Amino acid sequence: MKKTHVIGLFVAIFALTNCSKDILKKYDKRIIGTWRIADVDRYGLGGNIDNLPFIDGSITFNEDGTLSYVNSSNSTFTGTWDIVKKTTDNGTVHSLIITAVNYNSIEVLSQYYDDMNFTGTDRFRATAVAQFHSYVTIFRR
Repeated sequence: MKKTHVIGLFVAIFALTNCSKDILKKYDKRIIGTWRIADVDRYGLGGNIDNLPFIDGSITFNEDGTLSYVNSSNSTFTGTWDIVKKTTDNGTVHSLIITAVNYNSIEVLSQYYDDMNFTGTDRFRATAVAQFHSYVTIFRR
């Protein structure tokens, strides 16, 4: 019986030391780095994905709250990001706010994601809600 407990203890310790520690980090720390926009899905009635500001390309989130966004046309935007944590009756919700400017074309892109969730070490999803539809953007490292 003791051997079973000792083996179980070793398996548990091994599993815990090999798991990613990202789940223990705050969202503000987990988002740091370069993320590729892998997909955008639309749910509900109406809406057009083509009107969204961030549908392709990659975003680099810096630790100081700044970002760099490069779209599929290779246009570069710089800006800021922020994550707002809200506690509700249903739990905790993290909102992501992104604003980016291309100073060559004087184009401003901005998106408020009502909810964001990390679905793994190398991916997260952000949901933007607008009237009768919502958009889910999938980000991958």
